[in-house]
This record gives sequence, structure tokens and C-alpha cells, in this order.
Amino acid sequence: RGRGKSTPEADHFEGCFVELLPDEKIVETVEFESDDPAFAGVMKITTTLVPVTGGTKVTFVAENAPAGIGAAEHKAGMDSTLKNLANFIE
Repeated sequence: RGRGKSTPEADHFEGCFVELLPDEKIVETVEFESDDPAFAGVMKITTTLVPVTGGTKVTFVAENAPAGIGAAEHKAGMDSTLKNLANFIE
């Protein structure tokens, strides 16, 4: 379990879809609600979807991630997102 960015237990954020190409790409911006400057700024996440044999390859690229989000935390968040997506579509 990681620590929250908005409260000790939670992450609150505002997001905006910048670009949506059905079955291909999602570009979104995310800004965390936090009093900690280490989590300030707007992060851009680009998700690409590529058909492969037996499924879809999903790739995340995050730009301008806040300095307070370590690589391990960021990976855990993206892994959690993929797991939630798989649970939703299966």
C-alpha cells in the first residue's frame, strides 16, 4: 500500500481527455489535488492499443509525472489500471 497524494489514504485528481481515437489511442491529462508541491503539475498519459494475436497490447507513456511519484509507485498504479481494465472487459 502506498500513501495517498491528497490525504494519507486517497488520491483525488482532476482529469481531462485530450484525444480519443477509438480502438487506437487515448490521451489524457491528470492533476492531483495535493498541498505537497512534489505532486504539483499536470501529467499527460498516452495509452495506445495495438491488436496482437489473442488480444490487445496496451502501452502507457506518462509525461511530466510529478517528482513525488517514484518509479515503483507509478508502475504499481499503471499495473492496477491494467488489472481494472481486464476485470471490466472479461
